Amino acid sequence: MKTGIHKTAALKPPREPAGGFLAPRPRVPQTAVIPALAVIGILCACSGLSARSLGRYVPGDYEGTAPGFRGRVRAAVQVDENGIAGISLSHEDDEEIGGAAMRELLELVLEAGSTDDIDAVSGATESSLAFLAAVDNALDKARAP
Repeated sequence: MKTGIHKTAALKPPREPAGGFLAPRPRVPQTAVIPALAVIGILCACSGLSARSLGRYVPGDYEGTAPGFRGRVRAAVQVDENGIAGISLSHEDDEEIGGAAMRELLELVLEAGSTDDIDAVSGATESSLAFLAAVDNALDKARAP
């Protein structure tokens, strides 16, 4: 019977390169990073960059579609300057599984303001991915030029 004790291999020191020594890794002093970030911020502020020029959205209503488990998934996305303002959903999936997953994801997307880092619902993966793709398709159309 095993006791649950696991053996681990000892850590080996790094191998020396052919020259016979390990070169120290150059470090950037932390005091140099903060002024550099401040300069970048000032340059952006002085250049007149707006949310639109930074790749945000053109306000309006946009429709995105994607193939779902049982047919097309359509997401009508209402967008303002800052992001998603609302989503209307239509689909041909069953209401109990695919429909329920898409409604759950709709709430998550509205709360997050994007589809980034939102995973598919287990048991309705294809429907979930179709909904997220339809929203992304609509947002691609809404991006400022």
